[in-house]
Amino acid sequence: MRKNNPTKVVTGKKTVFSYLHVIEPKAPMGGGTPKYSVSLIIPKSDTVTVAKIKSAIQAAYEEGQSKLKGNSKTVPDLEDLKIPLRDGDKERKGDEAYKNAYFVNANSTTKPGIVDADCEDIIDNSEIYSGIIGRASINFNAYNSNGNRGIACGLNHLQKLADGTPLGGRTRAQDDFADLDDDEDGNDDFLS
Repeated sequence: MRKNNPTKVVTGKKTVFSYLHVIEPKAPMGGGTPKYSVSLIIPKSDTVTVAKIKSAIQAAYEEGQSKLKGNSKTVPDLEDLKIPLRDGDKERKGDEAYKNAYFVNANSTTKPGIVDADCEDIIDNSEIYSGIIGRASINFNAYNSNGNRGIACGLNHLQKLADGTPLGGRTRAQDDFADLDDDEDGNDDFLS
C-alpha cells in the first residue's frame, strides 16, 4: 500500500523524456556535484498530471515555509519564487518537442531506477535515449541557497512505456541502416 506523500507525483503515461542523463551523472556547467537528470515534457492536454504537479508544488511550499523564510521576516509568496513547472510555448519557442507542453527539469545525485512497461529493469542502455515516452516519479521540495529561493524537483524513477522520436538530432543506428539495399552503391563485392 502506498503512503500518501503530497509532494510526490507520478506523471501521466505520455510524458516525453528529454535531455536524459540517467546512465551516468553529468556535472553542471560551471562545476559542482554530478547529477542524474531529465527534462520531462508534459502535454498541456494532460491536465491530471499538471494539476498533480501544481498541488505538489503548493505542498512543498507549505512544508518548506521555515526554509524559504530563512533570515527574512516573512515568507515570499509562491508567485515570487522559482518554480519547476514551466511553459514550453513561452520558454522553448521554436522547439517542436516543447510545443503545447509544460516541462519540469528533475535531477538527483542518486541513480534513478529505470523500468519497462512490465516494471522490469532496463539493462540495455541503448533503450534509454532522449525522446522515449513514459512515466516519471518525481518529488518537490523547497530550497534556500545563496540567496536563491524556490521549489526544486527531484528525480526518483522512470518507466519507459514506448519508443519515441529521438531528440537532439541524434538518430538510432537501426533507423539509419534499416531501409538500405545491400547493393545500393552498385558494388556487390567491396573487397574486389
